[in-house]
Amino acid sequence: QLSSGSSQPPIFLLTGIPGQEAVNPWISILFFSIYVISMMGNSLILFIIKTDLSLHEPMYVFLSMLALTDLCLSISTMPTILGIFWFNSREISINACLVQLFFIHSLSFIESSVLLSMAFDRYVAICNPLRYASVLTTPRIVRMGLVFTIRGVGLIFPLPFLLKKFQYCRGNVLSHSYCLHQEVMKLACSDITVNSIYGLFVIISTVGLDSLLILLSYVMILRTVLSIASQEERFKALNTCVSHVCAVLLFYTPMIGLSVIHRFGGSSSPLVQILMGYVYMLVPPLMNPIVYSMKTKQIRARITRVLLR
Repeated sequence: QLSSGSSQPPIFLLTGIPGQEAVNPWISILFFSIYVISMMGNSLILFIIKTDLSLHEPMYVFLSMLALTDLCLSISTMPTILGIFWFNSREISINACLVQLFFIHSLSFIESSVLLSMAFDRYVAICNPLRYASVLTTPRIVRMGLVFTIRGVGLIFPLPFLLKKFQYCRGNVLSHSYCLHQEVMKLACSDITVNSIYGLFVIISTVGLDSLLILLSYVMILRTVLSIASQEERFKALNTCVSHVCAVLLFYTPMIGLSVIHRFGGSSSPLVQILMGYVYMLVPPLMNPIVYSMKTKQIRARITRVLLR
């Protein structure tokens, strides 16, 4: 237990997978492989889009933003997750914990914004194709990227400072292999009302708003597609959205599920929380490059050329 009167900075203990300590070496190999594939896949996407001038289009610029965000998200969680399973290093100082949760949450909200921008890209391309080039200009895309970054960083920026002021006396064991705001907040013996309300506001104004706008954009896309007479043209239009829909589901499903479990699932199994946490952190960066490589002909062809050199 942590003492509320202690002048020493608190040390938190991260959690691996309880009851599976005997197979930690095998789990570490699995997680290390996931990280390697994620980082190589996203780096390859970035390299291909940067070096191929024919891919310097809005759709691929947004894809490069997604790949960069996934790459940074992998880097922010890798040290603590692999540290637990490789070296059984469970301790993390409050300062390191706050830095990690700042990057995890900021990058998650930036990724949510990028997925929204990709939905907007598909909406303009399908519903108003004649204005596509004039709406999604390079300066406008750059401004969108800056706004996404400022929103993600700005909304999370106060949280580490609020958490740093708290006294921690309710134990020091976190239920994941990395730090999250809602986890650290629950360990405080101070009044966490402000953090709880602000955290809910941030979730609603980012993930909640973004997912609602993405849903709205696809309702309008479907309405436009269904008005197309040719069945072949309908299929072609919808096919351009498949990769993005997969990315949206891969990101929002575990994220919303984990948030619901943390806020309302007090009686749920700890193992469910832990496994959902790994899915939330590891699966989107792993699967996004694979999905886009398989479903986007230009990316697939370019990867094939690179690998066959």
